[in-house]
Amino acid sequence: MHLYALFAADASLANLSKPLLMIALLLAFLWSLPSLRSRIALFGSLAIIFSWLGDVSLASPGDLGFLIGLGCFLCAHLFYLWLLSRVIPLRRPSRWAWVFVVWWVAFVLVLAAHAGLLLAPIAVYGAILGAVAAAALGCNRWVAAGALVFLASDSLLGLHLFLPGFEFWQVDFVIMLFYIVGQGLIAWGAIHAARRPRSAPVGG
Repeated sequence: MHLYALFAADASLANLSKPLLMIALLLAFLWSLPSLRSRIALFGSLAIIFSWLGDVSLASPGDLGFLIGLGCFLCAHLFYLWLLSRVIPLRRPSRWAWVFVVWWVAFVLVLAAHAGLLLAPIAVYGAILGAVAAAALGCNRWVAAGALVFLASDSLLGLHLFLPGFEFWQVDFVIMLFYIVGQGLIAWGAIHAARRPRSAPVGG
């Protein structure tokens, strides 16, 4: 419904449906877990809740709403970082994790001339976002794919907000499509990890 609203440029429906996205994901996540008394349930839920707070805050006009939303998403990614690096990893992150350092440097350099006073918080947020994507490479394929898609969503959002002239057809639709798919894949990967038998061999 939210993606339809964006595609059809129905602002009222988009504003109504966006706060429901993470609520629906949280309910589905908790319903699908084999146990609610687990670190996966705790840190996954906290990440989704702070993502919801970020969605709500970013809807507010002005820099204050943006900074609050950025802070909420930063907290969400910190919970995801702990979940992916300490709770559900199958192995050490791939050697390809260094690519995210290159991404972070390039992202900051591209926005440096346009973000103004917001560059420092954006750089910190980007570093945590890259760390989450790097940690995800040590998890199952669902989590890894979700983190990469989430990274793409936030990268496009940053370029759309701060880089003059960065625009393409249905950019808001694409950003939110990546956001929804990324969050959903991470949640499904966490559920998959929670259902894995304790004696299951590492590496699948």
